[in-house]
Amino acid sequence: ATCGHGCKYGECVGPNKCKCFPGFTGKTCNQDLNECALKPRPCEHRCMNTQGSYKCYCLNGYMLMPDGTCASSRTCAMVNCQYGCEEVKGQVQCLCPSGGLQLGPNGRTCIDIDECSTGKALCSYNRRCVNTFGSFYCKCQLGYELKYTSGRYNCVDVNECVTNTHRCNLHAECLNTEGSFQCRCKQGYRGSGFDCA
Repeated sequence: ATCGHGCKYGECVGPNKCKCFPGFTGKTCNQDLNECALKPRPCEHRCMNTQGSYKCYCLNGYMLMPDGTCASSRTCAMVNCQYGCEEVKGQVQCLCPSGGLQLGPNGRTCIDIDECSTGKALCSYNRRCVNTFGSFYCKCQLGYELKYTSGRYNCVDVNECVTNTHRCNLHAECLNTEGSFQCRCKQGYRGSGFDCA
């Protein structure tokens, strides 16, 4: 089976037919499935959608059970956690619903970990890291766009001269470069290429 546009987070099972991995949807399996919007809801109280998955958390005064339900807890209510808590051997500890979040100095609220600045996020060549609350994703560098080529997704150079997204002067010619472009004034004109006289 061949899928002309590829299956980003899935496998090709028939002519241009993708079978998506859990947590992904779309014709080419390139979209994150928002499990929090599904019926029935996967979490009893609150749900946080993540790339390819989701996390459950409880309202204050409840603790998260392994099956995603929330159980009432007097001790949790006293601690006043932002995202629910767990009790381990009589000790109450606040929880954060994602590995990209950490407990703040007060031990009750969750703060974001910027994976892009800490170096925890590894983006492949030609991709830049974009931090999100509780996670991150990799985006093509400026001057590149995501395209399906040679059986996989790659960041390929945008030809600004062809797409007409350059800012060259009317009396200048556009020269495409890897990830960018240059402007050169035409014969008989002088200037930077953005201004020609």
